[in-house]
Amino acid sequence: MIRLLPKIEIDESKCLIPFACKKCLQICPHAVFVVAPKIVSRFKETDPQESGSYRVFPVYRDKCVVCNDCVEVCPVGAIKITLPEGA
Repeated sequence: MIRLLPKIEIDESKCLIPFACKKCLQICPHAVFVVAPKIVSRFKETDPQESGSYRVFPVYRDKCVVCNDCVEVCPVGAIKITLPEGA
């Protein structure tokens, strides 16, 4: 049996400072998300408080059980999870 993976969308126009928030990372029971810098420059530290410098990635999407905890806890409503047709 093939398990269809959910589609996880993160609206970057709403999720501006994910490194400071990290609520989706903290509540996810399966650690689906990671926060990483958008741009990495040599010899320069990326400011975690600078708007748009970091991004949330659903790296382990295959672990998502669609509990929607991340959707509910997001203070700006930036996360959307949908199931593929036939799931």
